[in-house]
Amino acid sequence: HFLVIHLVASRTVMKNLFPALLLCLLAVVACDAAHWEPEPNTSWQWQLQGTVDTSFDVDMYDIDLFDSSQALIDELHAAGRKVVCYFSAGSYEEWRPDADEFPASALGNALDGWPGERWLDIRNSQVRSIMSDRLDLAQSKQCDGVEPDNVDGYTNDSGFPLTGADQLSFNRFLASEAHARDLSIGLKNDLDQVLDLVDDFDWALNEQCVQFDECELLSPFVQQNKAVFGVEYVEEQSETGTPAQFCPEVNALNFDWLQKDYDLTATPYVYCRNVGSPSPSPSPSPSPSPSPSPSPSP
Repeated sequence: HFLVIHLVASRTVMKNLFPALLLCLLAVVACDAAHWEPEPNTSWQWQLQGTVDTSFDVDMYDIDLFDSSQALIDELHAAGRKVVCYFSAGSYEEWRPDADEFPASALGNALDGWPGERWLDIRNSQVRSIMSDRLDLAQSKQCDGVEPDNVDGYTNDSGFPLTGADQLSFNRFLASEAHARDLSIGLKNDLDQVLDLVDDFDWALNEQCVQFDECELLSPFVQQNKAVFGVEYVEEQSETGTPAQFCPEVNALNFDWLQKDYDLTATPYVYCRNVGSPSPSPSPSPSPSPSPSPSPSP
């Protein structure tokens, strides 16, 4: 009799507990998958300069974190677009509103060709604190994801003895902090560490892999069904060839590639998956919403 009563009681307890356990399990899964995880064949527009043209019929816009208004982000969301917010994580930009917060000891050599920018000591705790604040800003503006730039300082003449281990630590810090805020995060360039970081990042964004014959290094992302976004620049067309010539390569790799110019204004714009239509493909929507233009480097 005791065994029968025990079994009945156990079944009753399990019957009552099962819904609660299921809810807990679903909550854990929901938390793990809360941030956006783009797959290959995600169309996008990348505009960091000028009044953002919101009329492109794409899945995602990549725009400047500081210079994009809340109204702009809200407009893009209302149109069904995901919004990725750009900021530089590995360099100091003297025109940014938080520039005075960086300690002088964390400012390194100038970035070649980018006036007003200097490499950062990514080992510095204050630098990490500032990047956490920037991620807070991205979360408060309801960005879906972030594009932290210059996350390969260890391969450059930064002015600091940065190692590959330092870079991995910093990049994983950024990914962890982004995910803690339900933000998607992309690995920008840093090709030598793709295999180490593909599990930490949700997608990749690369510049000029066709030009430098490096595209295969990004394949681990696609192998995990993670989008690889990228760009070749009009100014380098003598080396890359026209979109009709280089797009088949990136399309075959299942990458989402653009051709734009170095200014990263709205146009020129070519999306390689639509390479038969080299002109921009805006949708017939209302006129662009104004947004403050990014402050140019001095």
